[in-house]
Amino acid sequence: MILYFTGTGNSEYIAKQMAELTGDSIISVNERIMTNDVSEINAGRKLVFVVPTYAWRIPRIVEEWIAKTKFTGDVNAYFVMNCGDTIGNAKKYIKQLCKRKGFQYMGVTGIVMPENYIAMYDAPEESVARQIIEDANPAITRIAGLIHEGKKFPDMQSSIVDYLNSSFVNRAFYMFFVKTYKFTADDKCIRCGICVKGCPLNNIYLKENKPVWAKKCTHCMACICKCPTGAIEYGKNSVGKVRYQCPM
Repeated sequence: MILYFTGTGNSEYIAKQMAELTGDSIISVNERIMTNDVSEINAGRKLVFVVPTYAWRIPRIVEEWIAKTKFTGDVNAYFVMNCGDTIGNAKKYIKQLCKRKGFQYMGVTGIVMPENYIAMYDAPEESVARQIIEDANPAITRIAGLIHEGKKFPDMQSSIVDYLNSSFVNRAFYMFFVKTYKFTADDKCIRCGICVKGCPLNNIYLKENKPVWAKKCTHCMACICKCPTGAIEYGKNSVGKVRYQCPM
């Protein structure tokens, strides 16, 4: 079983590619989080979590959802993290999560995919994004093969920088950067509600026909990147930047 969380489509793409190669079924964690669904999942012997990398760890809301959800079966747990660069020392915290849940840790691996965090970085133009994804396909195939054969992922070594990024920097990211007050919608807004429907935390609502952001946010960038008119900005950080959605 493959479970994925996605903001702009990278994890969904990886999950679907892997499902075709392994024959596994797929569950959208977004939908489960949006409906507060923590009902029991019969995982059998294998769970594959496909998630983005948020400040060198898996997204906090995904970790919280896993913690609340009951999984049955003798579970071998794999974690596949898409990233713009590295996944840091994410394995330390994933191992701790697996121990708490009674999962057999089968490893974590990173796959470089196009950047989408335009609150801080630049997203690539579509042609460049397509090439990055094409370059990632062999890794997706290799990883799917290991999962299908029930083999563990090769262990990933972590540097001092990785340790710092996944600990101190991660905590600082959530404390100082994951805020909603900079999100605004300008006069290009057509009141379509796509941002409302796409928010995994139900954090956006319409007030006087314009989106308003509450305080619960994970910075998945779904709202700003999926807006069909480019009406949403994140302060000055996003002005003039490419809005990214997985093109494949």
